[in-house]
Amino acid sequence: MPSLLALALALAARLSLLTLPLSTLAAPFNSARTVTPPTGPKVIIDNDWCITCFVTYLVPLDYGWDIIGILSDTSNSWSLQGALHAQASLEIGGLDSCIPVYSGADFPLLQTAHTFQTWELLHGVLPWEGVFAKENATLEALGNDPTSGDPKRVVEEAFEKPGYGYPNGSLATDTTAAGFLVEQVRKYPGEVVIYSGGALTNIALAVRMDPDFAKNTAGLYIMGGYIDRMIEQTSGDVLQADLVSDINLIIDPESAKIALTADFPNITIVGNVANVLTPDTAYLEDVFEVENPFSQLMLSYAPTFLPFWDETAAAIMVDPSIVLEEIEFYADVDTSFNSPYYGYIRPYQAALMPPGLRTVRYITKVNETALSDIIKHSIQYPKTCADLGK
Repeated sequence: MPSLLALALALAARLSLLTLPLSTLAAPFNSARTVTPPTGPKVIIDNDWCITCFVTYLVPLDYGWDIIGILSDTSNSWSLQGALHAQASLEIGGLDSCIPVYSGADFPLLQTAHTFQTWELLHGVLPWEGVFAKENATLEALGNDPTSGDPKRVVEEAFEKPGYGYPNGSLATDTTAAGFLVEQVRKYPGEVVIYSGGALTNIALAVRMDPDFAKNTAGLYIMGGYIDRMIEQTSGDVLQADLVSDINLIIDPESAKIALTADFPNITIVGNVANVLTPDTAYLEDVFEVENPFSQLMLSYAPTFLPFWDETAAAIMVDPSIVLEEIEFYADVDTSFNSPYYGYIRPYQAALMPPGLRTVRYITKVNETALSDIIKHSIQYPKTCADLGK
């Protein structure tokens, strides 16, 4: 079993306690930018939000995509806590008045903290346990997001430390996250791309709510779905094992299976390749050469030991030219609770697959220089609602 101290230190490091108040910025947003209403595809961003997860919406905005809504899901922390992170980051960037945020389902379809921890007793501790790590008041007091316990529990310290503070505005409440997905796809059939950077619970619920939902989207992009990384979890420290574990799918295996077998026009999985680019201090300082609230947060909080996971998926979504290699196969998800691979993807060729599967596009290599530039530019020159003509 990994050291509990090691796990705690890794968790604390994810939310570095370096502080640099937003009020100290030497320069605000670049005021020379012109109004450029979105001309690209429509997209709904679903993620398990964190301090620096705003890059997943800055990237599509930088490419002229129209973000019609942001959803949160329960994965790294509870959905409500994540939604508040998303709202707070939108507010510091002047995007809160034109992009609504919906808090998603509190729980996965079947998984609970009890079942998750029972599974660990049977099959071993995951290096990153996400929302179902045992509740830890000490870490929460240091600014970590809540785990286990009450899904409606909010840890305000997690908003105080970054400097953006608890959000002033309110989350959207006119419908549920899954309801929003269904409504928007009905409103814009064939036009809405779905991005998933966390658990697939909201998306699975939408699939079940409306039998035409999946086929009427413009496709699904998933960050998650590591394949053949087991041997890497046997060497190095707990952090190394964390980098190749698949919490986005493991937190809700049943939803992952529903999504990956639904009739989306296309499904792109950004699995192993999401680990290719990890920022170092020099990169973060280079980003901060253009000072704004987002580049400041990156400099203060982006960990230099974790890859650009969600950011890579967002970049592949908006700019297919950075993809250098990809494969196609039929995908299933192990949903047997008794399996040590519960929540992992099982790839098949057509001749060997069980019935009911569909093909997915799996990215295996990207242009790392182009990826780095995409992320950097989106942070340095973020769009606002005024820029979007909204």
